Amino acid sequence: MNDALDTFDPDAQRFYPPYSVVSLVPSVTESLFDLGLGAHVLGVTDYCTRPAEKVRYLPHVGGTKNPDIAKIVELAPNLVIANHEENRRRDVEALQAAGIPVWVTYPRTVSDTFNLLWQIMSVFEAPDQSARVRHIEQMYDWVWGATLAKQDLGALPTVFAPIWFDPLMTFSPDTYMHDLLYVCGARGIFSDQADRYPRVTLEQVEAAKPDIVLLPSEPYEFTESHAEQFAQLDIPAAHHSRIHFVDGALLTWHGTRIAYALQELPALLELTHDDIA
Repeated sequence: MNDALDTFDPDAQRFYPPYSVVSLVPSVTESLFDLGLGAHVLGVTDYCTRPAEKVRYLPHVGGTKNPDIAKIVELAPNLVIANHEENRRRDVEALQAAGIPVWVTYPRTVSDTFNLLWQIMSVFEAPDQSARVRHIEQMYDWVWGATLAKQDLGALPTVFAPIWFDPLMTFSPDTYMHDLLYVCGARGIFSDQADRYPRVTLEQVEAAKPDIVLLPSEPYEFTESHAEQFAQLDIPAAHHSRIHFVDGALLTWHGTRIAYALQELPALLELTHDDIA
């Protein structure tokens, strides 16, 4: 999607907040409900699965890559929330042509995610959950401080987390996943890649010798058979049984899901004395 696309500006002066929204971003859908704004949500995508007890009863408007534009227009929302990577430019343009404002989000760092949460509360004029967001920010401060301390001691482990298997793909530093894992205590092994989501090989993973391998449940669902292949590699992660399955939403869902990521990921990225030895 083109950054120059004329979309809703959350920081621009507005005369009234949107009172109805269609969310095309699963992580934003969850965040809207977590921030007490669920009553504003008119429709969601098929991939908006959280909170399950709330979204199952809402109209579904198709996938993130193939939303039903006619159905969205029929719902007549004040605002559609999309994402630069998850949604297509032509769908955004079709919605704009129908007179519907579209907010295209694009968080690429943990800080961007906090900015997004504050912007959501500002746009909807709903500061009620400010204490919750500040609490998550305090969690971030604590986790980031622990990471900096490990870094100063030269004890920051390396991690490999694929997002696809055939072809094997991972992420570069210019992504939310990379920044989140760094904040939580580990450096990605392919931090020199120019492509945002480079293709790599098992041989390259073996040469990089990651201390930890995380196999997510989404966007590609890794299984025991994949774990066995990584376990055959000559890497510290295999030698010390540091190949872990992880809920993919912890790695890729920006928004309020970061609270769970800050709670769970640091423990998976912590090396023991045996690992270091």
